[in-house]
Amino acid sequence: MIEFLRQRAFVDFLKESTFAVNDVIVKAWHVTKRNYFSIATLCFLMFITSNASGLMAFFLKDVSSGLSTLMALVFVLLYFTINLSLFKYIFHLLDDEEGDVTIVGTLPTRTQIIRFTVATLYFTLCIVIAGIFLMPVLFLIDPLLRFLVNIGWVNSFQAAGDMIIAVAVALGVMAIFMIWIRISFFPFFIIDKNAKPFDSVKLSLATTRGNFTKILLLLLVLGGFYFLYLFFSYLQWPITAFIVNIVSSFIIVPLSSVALTIAYRKMVNEYKGDENPDIIHNIV
Repeated sequence: MIEFLRQRAFVDFLKESTFAVNDVIVKAWHVTKRNYFSIATLCFLMFITSNASGLMAFFLKDVSSGLSTLMALVFVLLYFTINLSLFKYIFHLLDDEEGDVTIVGTLPTRTQIIRFTVATLYFTLCIVIAGIFLMPVLFLIDPLLRFLVNIGWVNSFQAAGDMIIAVAVALGVMAIFMIWIRISFFPFFIIDKNAKPFDSVKLSLATTRGNFTKILLLLLVLGGFYFLYLFFSYLQWPITAFIVNIVSSFIIVPLSSVALTIAYRKMVNEYKGDENPDIIHNIV
């Protein structure tokens, strides 16, 4: 009976998560459809900036390392500016969709760009720390695998070493992915709440607590076309893969930006926690 109730609760939880994702996708589609060209233009500018920085670094690598570094920094700041403009523009659409919203009017302030840059460093640091905290797990796995070698369950110490590396990589990727999902909403707090860098990371961690499954389902839905592209590429169907890639680039990418912004708004509206949350109580 208890097991049945647990299964029923889990099914209800999945249904609730699915409905929440459906609501986000439907609303995002309406907003994207009405303002497609402006949103797609900002996404295209991000794409051009990202690729132009790579080309510029390639051509300047043999000229001057200082100039190459300077240009890379300029393109990074430009990319950050366009990215924040995109989120700020979508916020204006959500708050006043019928009003006259211009892209120029949604440029982020210098303070917001600086905070976003610093918060990105915090974001990277959190991922590194997550990897460091996993290192003690390897010391626990090592004697266990040595014991399995001694009793004959594992063929050799070489095989045990390979297993340790495989487990370490799997745990590392899983931890990084979970941390990435939990903290990746920090730019929205900088734009929407004008939060400070570290506060934006803490707020992202707090508001995503209990919403991991919903966010994961949303990402799986939005990333479906990319998985289809990989699938058709694996089957060596180049024309089909090209069509799927075009649809993903021109429709799914703008839709994803709007959907993530709407998901952020829903989580913030449902958040009942502290305005200045701590990290420890919001990790799990």
